[in-house]
Amino acid sequence: MSPRAAWRLESLGFRQVYDYTAGKLDWMAAGLPTEGTGAARPRAGDLARKEVPTCGLDERLGEVRDRVRARGWKVAVVVNEERVVLGLLRTGELDADGDRSIEEVMRPGPSTFRPFVPAEEMARFMTEHGLESAPITTADGRLVGLLLREDAIAHTSGGGDRVP
Repeated sequence: MSPRAAWRLESLGFRQVYDYTAGKLDWMAAGLPTEGTGAARPRAGDLARKEVPTCGLDERLGEVRDRVRARGWKVAVVVNEERVVLGLLRTGELDADGDRSIEEVMRPGPSTFRPFVPAEEMARFMTEHGLESAPITTADGRLVGLLLREDAIAHTSGGGDRVP
């Protein structure tokens, strides 16, 4: 909608008016509400666990490993101060020498997925590629959460271990 239309709606009393210029996928990637036949389908952003362990580049692996495992996780997401995803620490990286910095041991530039991707598609992809988890980010790379394969599979039409 144009800025002029947005201002006109506000003058008519509407309070939540957005001058949105990007496309539909950007809207969905931001986790904003959608309508239509696919709106009720579970999506990656809906299922992603939001309280995932994170750490910064300058931290020491030993401290991060202890924190991650104390919370029962096998993975941590490396982010900057704006929560932009920079890397991942999976089991192999977490088992490295604890005196090393996160920047030295992390998997840099991990594949990330947008919140609008259907759970069924994520379950299939994660199963085919042997991924236990996948970072879900906004279009500008900010962490939304971590999607676990088990959660994606549980929310597909078949459920269980089967991926349609």
